[in-house]
Amino acid sequence: MHVFVTGGTGTIGSPVVAELLNNGHTVLALARSDSSAQALNSAGAEVLRGALSDLEVLRAGVARSDGVVSLAFSPNYHSAEGLAAAIAEEGAAMTALGEALIGSERPIVTVSGTPWVMGRAATEADPLPLEGPVGGRARSVNTLLALASQGVRATAVRMPRTVHNQGKGGFAGLLVDEARRSGVAGYPGDGDQRWPAVHALDAARLFRLALESALAGTAWHAVADEGDAVRDIAAIVGRRLGLAVKAVPQESFGPFGPIFAMDQPASSTHTREILGWTPTHPSLLEDLENIAP
Repeated sequence: MHVFVTGGTGTIGSPVVAELLNNGHTVLALARSDSSAQALNSAGAEVLRGALSDLEVLRAGVARSDGVVSLAFSPNYHSAEGLAAAIAEEGAAMTALGEALIGSERPIVTVSGTPWVMGRAATEADPLPLEGPVGGRARSVNTLLALASQGVRATAVRMPRTVHNQGKGGFAGLLVDEARRSGVAGYPGDGDQRWPAVHALDAARLFRLALESALAGTAWHAVADEGDAVRDIAAIVGRRLGLAVKAVPQESFGPFGPIFAMDQPASSTHTREILGWTPTHPSLLEDLENIAP
């Protein structure tokens, strides 16, 4: 399969490109910068120059492909305004990609977050929240999945709050960044709230499996660790960086503060049973031992 990939140089995207290439697929990857183009060429991918906002370029990428993996998301999301703009840009891109696939029966796999459910781990059957700081992202994903009725094999891989590799990435990575900035390994609330996690290399395999075989209109959970207590994550961060570990106001984490404070474990039992996905790489708590002091 010749696969058009957006976001192919990110924490998730780079392993996805490698996973596809290592399993008999070819890749056409969107690149906005010279450095991204060079990295993609070095990985063995064909490059299509353009930004996520270039909708005509996205449509051209679809026209040249047998399937799509949509991963790109603006890195300028650390303020409320930046997050809203990134979600709007992603939504417009997802609409363009999906509409270009109507009637083709070709696959597109997109990314979203896992939902949260009061009192238990979220499952693949639970709906995404349509309100709140990331509600717009959920609405875009739902719109794409609805194209299953119009001849698009659209699926979504729901990612946990931390996708990690070598101690970097995801919400745990943001905790590390904030700890380095503030001099304290802080966590919001009482620290008992749980975050699910997955290694980026395990997530990449699930994207390939969904692209190859998942039914239209379905959602899957890339969850290896159902839920690590945030206090335990912060404790490793503090030990690795030599910093005190303590509770801090959730406002310290900007627009992500309310999400950081939530208990949001998630399960992947259905995904493992149906798609045969088995995580094999280090857990989050093991991987955080790679944080450089």
